[in-house]
Amino acid sequence: MFKHAPRRLVFAAPLALLALTLGVRAATDPPSSSSSGPAAGPPAPSTDKSSYAAATGITGPTTPFHDSVAARYNYAFGKDTPFLPSNATGANGQFLSPKSFPTAQYCGHCHQEAYRQWRQSIHSNSFRAPWYLKNVNSLIDEKGVQYSRHCEGCHNPVALLSGDLSQGMPKKRPFEEEGVTCSTCHSIVSTDATGTGSYVMGTPAVLVDESGAPITRPVSDAEILAHLDRHSKAVMRPLYQTAEFCAACHKAAIPRSLDDYKWLRAISLYDEWQGASFTKQSPLPFYRKDSVSTCQTCHMVREPLPLSAIDPGAKDGKLVSHRWPGGNTLVPQFYKFDEQAEKVAAFLKNSYDGKGVFNVDIFALEKESAAANPSDQVLVAPLGLTSFSLAPAETLVADVVIQNKGIGHSFIPEQRDFYEAWVNFTVKDSAGKTLAESGFIQPDGSLDPSAHSFTNRLINVKGELNSLHEIWHNRVLAYNNTIQSGRSQLVRYRFRLPRDISGQIALTATVKYRRFNQHFIDYAITQTGQREPKPYPMPVIDMASETRTFAIGMNAPVPPDPTENKEWMRWNNYGIALLDALQYQASVHAFERVAALRPDYADAYTNMAVVEIPWERYDDARANLAKALTLMPGDPRALYYRALVERNAGQVKESIADLEAMVASYPRSRDGLRELGFSYYQQHDYLKARDTYQRLQAVDPDDLAAHYQLAILYRRLGDKEKAAMESAKFADQKDDPTASTYALEFLRKHPEVASESVVWHTHDLTGDAKKPVKIEYQYIPGAGK
Repeated sequence: MFKHAPRRLVFAAPLALLALTLGVRAATDPPSSSSSGPAAGPPAPSTDKSSYAAATGITGPTTPFHDSVAARYNYAFGKDTPFLPSNATGANGQFLSPKSFPTAQYCGHCHQEAYRQWRQSIHSNSFRAPWYLKNVNSLIDEKGVQYSRHCEGCHNPVALLSGDLSQGMPKKRPFEEEGVTCSTCHSIVSTDATGTGSYVMGTPAVLVDESGAPITRPVSDAEILAHLDRHSKAVMRPLYQTAEFCAACHKAAIPRSLDDYKWLRAISLYDEWQGASFTKQSPLPFYRKDSVSTCQTCHMVREPLPLSAIDPGAKDGKLVSHRWPGGNTLVPQFYKFDEQAEKVAAFLKNSYDGKGVFNVDIFALEKESAAANPSDQVLVAPLGLTSFSLAPAETLVADVVIQNKGIGHSFIPEQRDFYEAWVNFTVKDSAGKTLAESGFIQPDGSLDPSAHSFTNRLINVKGELNSLHEIWHNRVLAYNNTIQSGRSQLVRYRFRLPRDISGQIALTATVKYRRFNQHFIDYAITQTGQREPKPYPMPVIDMASETRTFAIGMNAPVPPDPTENKEWMRWNNYGIALLDALQYQASVHAFERVAALRPDYADAYTNMAVVEIPWERYDDARANLAKALTLMPGDPRALYYRALVERNAGQVKESIADLEAMVASYPRSRDGLRELGFSYYQQHDYLKARDTYQRLQAVDPDDLAAHYQLAILYRRLGDKEKAAMESAKFADQKDDPTASTYALEFLRKHPEVASESVVWHTHDLTGDAKKPVKIEYQYIPGAGK
């Protein structure tokens, strides 16, 4: 067997940092016993809660407000961790009065344009959207308001930090309309990469004094204008320009304190970004970027200030956008923010730089009848550059390659269980008549159940689909069809040409997106208490599309469109997609075509090795890596994979030398640190192994391999307390070997989606009798990894 360092294999079920406003359910007494009891199967090992959130130490004399809240607060998860299951806390450990946070309207009387943009954003509406309220109220009804702290640490920090999420607190809060407001983001003093609200809230202030201490009394505009430098120090920090700032909320887990089961990874945008080419922190992505892009690069673009707008935050006539465009197309529709709707739609289609999010390539046709005619091709590829013929009644398979080229994280990110994106594929004749289609919307608004969708299926303890985003019931993913940043996915469609067809046929593949699946929004929109249409209408965005037209008869090559990828890149994306579909031989062949077209491209040979290593063809991998390193001496990507081959052959010292060189160039590469730490461990160099895994935890505090190895290393180095802590975390975060039974039960009951659990499958549009699907299920690392 190939000798890898232990990998992070954690069942996940993406949570949504649940999405709230029309009045959160009254904070009532918790039920006498939770209706969500411990999961069936072996009991989870006990874990010290403080190992997940640092104890909150109260500093300085307590305020009357704090004392008033503390006297009646439900410390459900311990006196030292008052805000769990959220990881948020305050700098002084005390409850903060809501009145201490300046309102957005206050900030907006000067920063008028930033305020106008913020009001239309998802941050502004994070607490009041009816679909969020419906979801979080379900949690409160079932388990008690204290469990909603898990959500509100990011959706309504003021509610959390003021101690409002406890029984007997006010039912109506004056700050509900603001969600994530100006003074919450601009008062945070530190974050870490744990997520689930892993920030420390400082003292809200718009001005500091001469010593740099926040001024908490009301200050006049005149004072601010007289001391703009001290205003800037109060509300701006270098932290705010980093991805680590966003990671506090755009990474999350479901802790055992919420699901009564075990730790599950929920969303992992920061980790996905950190390992993508956009960061230049890892050499392993298939493509290389010239510059670094952070969250702010894409989602907070500096834009020209409108002529009539007023905002002193603008520099050289440009203001950093406070719209945070992303995937939320429903907030602007629901609240009638037409400008925001246009901005979000344009962002989804074109990305922030106008270069687009996806590349859709109808790359090849597989001809089923070709074996009967030796002169014909079995695989016609790449389409547009290859001569071929089509005949009536032929049965074909179209290979569509979807490349995630413009996103620094996965698609769909975050809550991909109820966000909905899919491929619409059509075959039409010369008259425009649809001959075959996959990915259509049904009359009840729901998506064609056999469509290829970029989603996952969350399964609960009953083996049923967790269709209402009740993430506290999650157990496992049945499958996960997300596309990671820089990678490609192959979608195959089988269809048959009519016997009497003539003229031309047109194949079209379109990536479509809407905020929610129909089942969820029809349920959640009832929170409004109004008579809403059913199915509830939602915007559908065509994010990217390609059409190829072919003649019945002979087809000659055609000049490529200027926007089309180069031929070598089309083969490269096809090879990447085949690798992820576990079609190793075909993938190597695709990369061989890349090398033939670009013999100077070192990554073509490294890519072959990337395939050959899991295929266990180590000698071939070593030879290809030698070619890559001849073309690009010292390339860290090739060195990493050569180190794996060397270690498999027992050449641990050589492996360490290559990994050390790779990590020297990429000191924050999680893969490099993980493999280097394990190699040191194999050499019994426990101090270096410990130090390397500690560096890994500084990048990702929840790396499973780090927990496992450090539990051993600390014990061997005599630090029993740290060993116990790491052991407890590993026990809580490792895979539950019994969880796959829930996924298998669901897939057996739902053959219409079971094929999606098989990485190599075909969407059959012929109407032929379907063969029974052989369900293949394997552990799925957390939420899209």
